[in-house]
Amino acid sequence: MTAVGLVGYLSFKNGQKAVEDLANQLTHEVSNRIDEHVVGYFDKTHQILRVTYDSVQSGNLDLNNFEGLEHYFWNVVQEGDLESYLSFGNEEGEFVGVEHREDGTVQLKIRTKATEPIRETYLLDNLGNRAKLLKEADYDPRKRPWYQAAVSAKKPTWSPIYPFFSRQATNTALGMSAVVPVFDSSKQLEGVLCINVTLLRITDFLRDLYISPHGQSFIIERSGNLVVSSTIRQPFTLEGEGEDAKIVRIPAIKSKDKTVQATAQRLLHDFGSFEAIHKSQQLKFKVEGGWYYAQVLPIQDGRGIDWLVVVVVPESDFMAQIHQNTRITILLCLGALIIATGMGILTARWISRPIIDITQASEDMAGGNLAQRVKPSPIGEIEKLANSFNSMAGQLKEAFETLEDKVKERTAELAEANEEISTLNQRLQADNLRMSTELDILREMQQLILPKAAELEAIEDLDIAGFMEPADEVGGDYYDVLDTDGVVTIGIGDVTGHGLESGILMVMAQTAVRTLKEIREQDPVRFLDTLNRTIYKNVQRMNSDKNLTLAILNYSNGRISISGQHEETLVVRKGGEIERIDTMDLGLPIGLDENIADLISHITVELELGDGIVLYTDGITEAKDINKQFYGLERLCEVVSRNWNKSVEQIKQAAIDDLQKFIGEQKLFDDITLVVLKRQDNLPVDFITPVETNRVSLNDRNSLQNN
Repeated sequence: MTAVGLVGYLSFKNGQKAVEDLANQLTHEVSNRIDEHVVGYFDKTHQILRVTYDSVQSGNLDLNNFEGLEHYFWNVVQEGDLESYLSFGNEEGEFVGVEHREDGTVQLKIRTKATEPIRETYLLDNLGNRAKLLKEADYDPRKRPWYQAAVSAKKPTWSPIYPFFSRQATNTALGMSAVVPVFDSSKQLEGVLCINVTLLRITDFLRDLYISPHGQSFIIERSGNLVVSSTIRQPFTLEGEGEDAKIVRIPAIKSKDKTVQATAQRLLHDFGSFEAIHKSQQLKFKVEGGWYYAQVLPIQDGRGIDWLVVVVVPESDFMAQIHQNTRITILLCLGALIIATGMGILTARWISRPIIDITQASEDMAGGNLAQRVKPSPIGEIEKLANSFNSMAGQLKEAFETLEDKVKERTAELAEANEEISTLNQRLQADNLRMSTELDILREMQQLILPKAAELEAIEDLDIAGFMEPADEVGGDYYDVLDTDGVVTIGIGDVTGHGLESGILMVMAQTAVRTLKEIREQDPVRFLDTLNRTIYKNVQRMNSDKNLTLAILNYSNGRISISGQHEETLVVRKGGEIERIDTMDLGLPIGLDENIADLISHITVELELGDGIVLYTDGITEAKDINKQFYGLERLCEVVSRNWNKSVEQIKQAAIDDLQKFIGEQKLFDDITLVVLKRQDNLPVDFITPVETNRVSLNDRNSLQNN
């Protein structure tokens, strides 16, 4: 009885542990899927705005040509897949927007100086032309939440959540707007580009995402207000009707859904506030006598989204089958115990005699008498055992007689196998040594072609410091500083990927740049075009898909020319003010296409005494901490600006130290390169620290700190 009880108890406890592990794993996976879906959905929306913004900046799209904007917006939204309402409003109150309605029609909404303060709504035909005037109403984009959010942020962001009217059967839905402010060349606001995003898409995703029979998920803001829920179709109350209607958001702790309400109250109890939840958390709690498992995960997109995803699963969804299995196990154990006891008593004596005979024969064999035979038994199983024993006795006798010959044969086979293994091991060691030598040679070549401290110190008018560290043994980042005939050329690039191929392409790029400098090629278009054709043909010969971003800067007499496509170039003024130069329109990645001459451009910047330039690769800005947060360009700018009154070596080291502090003990997954140059303003000689390009790496420094 004790054994039966113990089996039942252990079965129940193991079932509980399995349920807890399964529930935690399920909530973790579901919350991650929701995070990926929401962030991916929002990123796609901002990508469309980025393409539209780039078209404006490049001059392909004129914000003053409302007819052109109308047709452009129509082409974007006509599919009705993601961007259903794309619009633009300016500082004069003018507005143009194209919306793909849920009934399949496409409408134009426009307000101009000729119609103000009225916004006209037109039905568009299949060609994007105005077919019918549908509505006229007062409208001022400057008073809308999306416009005010862009004006306040002065960068791409999200508006607060606000109501979208006439949506599906509910007539109203919550939504947000992805917005990008557009500034003219004098930094004056021209207007705001906007895409409306309804939260019904996310609600439908949560409703369709199966968790368990009674599991559910919801998303809340840091304020505690519900955003969307898999069980609550309308997470708000509506006051009024039509355009005058107002919504009242529902806090999660006041939800009519008892599970949502209890989960929110538990989060507040455990963490004090929703703002205190900075990483994924799991918890277990009771609601009306039943246990629930929950996972809360912060989601952020870097543009203003800062929500909490909550997944809740009741333990009862898993425990019903566990309880049933436990009862069956106990009953089966009791039955087996009764049957086994009865059968044991009945058969003990019947079986014991033949077994004693076999036992005696075994003892005689152990004593050295191998000529043993056991008499057959009337019991079938014992007879088989006796026959097996007799067979074993014969085989054992024969084995003893032939053992010496078999040992010699087996020893010879093992020696032959060992010789083959030794040969293979020597071959593998030779191959590993050859590959290691090749990588060492390429890594040494990369270090040898980096600019030396003496070269940089010999350059007049500029104080320069550089840092490069590969993520692997051989990196794909490139930088160089060349001084020819009084013109200082600085190059910085980033080959796709890293490893052997990337390292070879980096060496080829340095050689090509050096060659073009030696033949005195000064024209930036011919310079980059010739370099690109050289790299492109080599890449084709290598049958590789590698390419690199590359920026070339030429400095002379206080003026610096910038050409080529790479990360943003930071122009730092003497007082620490930073101007960010987007190089997207100054070229194309090298090695991607054979002829890029028509796509190459350049700009010129004046550098006063104390002004300078900071160049970097994306290994710095895209480095992540333990929470997968990016280091980011804003943080790099802040460090550079704060330390600009120091020498370039100190500025460089401050940036590298801050990056190390940010990533902590995380491993580097991309090469990092940083170059800082400053036009000298008669600093004392002893204030200028010699440039050191071979410093302790970030990964090595982690090891030293751990030791």
